[in-house]
Amino acid sequence: MAASPHGLCEFIDSSPSPFHVCRSAADRLLAAGFTELSESDPWPASGDHFVVRAGSLIAWRSGGEKGVPFRVVGAHTDSPNLRVKQHPDRFVAGWQIVALQPYGGAWLNSWLDRDLGLSGRLSVRSGSGIEHHLIRIDEPILRVPQLAIHLSEDRKGVELNPQRHVNAVWGVGSGSRSFLTYVAARADVDVEDVLGADLMTHDINPSRLAGVDGELVSAPRLDNQATCYAGLEGFLAAAPGAITPVLVLFDHEEVGSQSDHGAQSDLLPTVLERITLAEGGGREDFLRRLPESMVASGDMAHATHPNYPERHEPGHLIEVNAGPVLKVQPNLRYATDGRTAAAFALACEQAGVALQRYEHRADLPCGSTIGPMTAAGTGIPTVDVGAAQLAMHSAREVMGAADVAAYSSALQAFLSPG
Repeated sequence: MAASPHGLCEFIDSSPSPFHVCRSAADRLLAAGFTELSESDPWPASGDHFVVRAGSLIAWRSGGEKGVPFRVVGAHTDSPNLRVKQHPDRFVAGWQIVALQPYGGAWLNSWLDRDLGLSGRLSVRSGSGIEHHLIRIDEPILRVPQLAIHLSEDRKGVELNPQRHVNAVWGVGSGSRSFLTYVAARADVDVEDVLGADLMTHDINPSRLAGVDGELVSAPRLDNQATCYAGLEGFLAAAPGAITPVLVLFDHEEVGSQSDHGAQSDLLPTVLERITLAEGGGREDFLRRLPESMVASGDMAHATHPNYPERHEPGHLIEVNAGPVLKVQPNLRYATDGRTAAAFALACEQAGVALQRYEHRADLPCGSTIGPMTAAGTGIPTVDVGAAQLAMHSAREVMGAADVAAYSSALQAFLSPG
């Protein structure tokens, strides 16, 4: 199934949390004939397989040849949002409040006055063990209300305090209703058995095509589910041969990746080595594969904003529906260098898509990606790429509809060089 704007919208709407991203990707892989493996079991020598570690997933297609290089497409499953605190219940001025806190670099004003649902994972007692249950409530149960302009000290805008101003109303009255009890009931589990919870909000309005000619995609979490989707479809279209194609989707990029399943964990290097060992190779064979391997770190890129063109680097116009974006930053906020830039440029030529080149203004702080930490953690040359979008880190973002297929085609070509 080729990547498409409608397919992207369906993927995003089925994936309100990193855990749901992994489930959506796993369902797609299983439907394509892949087998899910456990990290604690022995692995077969060849075949199409994947592993899920919490909110991260890694998949590969091995032909059983232990010496061929890896080609890896990496993305991240998490997006900035508002997450539920451990003791969320508040009762203020006759309102029932759920205490929230920002996750990552959420653009807070964009979360105000929206219909918000709830998603995430519950860790529940099961006999003497623990089971994990995904939950999603696609109903407008939460809302973070804006302050009326008449009550603002400065009618030009409101400065939001992340502790005080992004809590959500979910009811009226001063009773003792428990939010976690409500969530447990919706998940059909006893609240007394809920031992842990990773809960977050999401915009319940569906993703859709936008613009007078349907040339745009309006959706939440384009950063970075657009890459998860484009990378997944490109990966499924790539066949093993002279290389071993790999797809890795990491959680926790938006908060630094320092977790047991983030990009700074052992997930990618361990799985790559285990693939080599399962194919009959040894440590020496694994280490010899790495210099010939390559990673494409896929994350979204800033399109030139029509209302703020002065915020962009002169001479580096980035447009939607104009092809994938190569991201370069000499201080290594992006991992791209001349070698890896050339490799991705060849992939775009092979795919028949245009390539844009992005640099960040030198007088503005530049964000980063999983690229530099993946390159440092594995020793594999890495290129940072993306697709152009507006409103990055807002509750809803926008990208070009034509870029979905072009981005996926470029990633497929990267995974199938030559």
